Amino acid sequence: MLVVDDQAVVRAGFAAIVDAEPDLSVVGEAGDGASAVAMAAELRPDVVLMDIRMPGMDGLTATRLIAGNEDGPRVLVLTTFDLDAHVFEALRAGASGFLLKDARADDLLAAVRVVASGDGILAPAVTGRLIAAFAHGAPARPETDEALERLTPREREVLFHIASGLNNTEIGERLGVSVGTVKTHVNALLRKLGLRDRVQATVLAYDTGLIRPRTTPAEQGRTGA
Repeated sequence: MLVVDDQAVVRAGFAAIVDAEPDLSVVGEAGDGASAVAMAAELRPDVVLMDIRMPGMDGLTATRLIAGNEDGPRVLVLTTFDLDAHVFEALRAGASGFLLKDARADDLLAAVRVVASGDGILAPAVTGRLIAAFAHGAPARPETDEALERLTPREREVLFHIASGLNNTEIGERLGVSVGTVKTHVNALLRKLGLRDRVQATVLAYDTGLIRPRTTPAEQGRTGA
């Protein structure tokens, strides 16, 4: 993992937490976005733990450059600030997760492992703010509306449940299918939409209006593309 933060003490603290785990290790530390981009390309870590507010190139720009590389590492944003604009910008920049710096060490480690495994994660507080903001009229993006047309009705239904916060087992129970079938649908919709993980799928579902609070799968045809 690459740890990126402009405060040396903070970087050392995160690095110590991660390095204490037998299955995790820190391969480098960076103090600004430009250094992070260069080190990510050189060291090729699986995960970049990224601060947002830094001098020079900020973490959002660095995340966009790192996550924009198809073979690049996955980015877990960790910041003191939970402002909505930062959440949206980080996720749309390609971040696979977003946690606040007051998260417990166990939650941080769990998030690193989830992101490293290829999935995505959002802090519960962040998920709530995301839902609330889109519920109050955050504008949809035309290109994401068109993207939904690539999905089959069942894939749209699975996307709806992903954005509702259900895991594969819960989705399978709702749809009356096996977990393996759900995984097949999830992989297919991520591939068709050009998304890396469930977090980006959730953002797209809200971007398009496919899901809003208190919507049901039966209503999604009237809210999306």
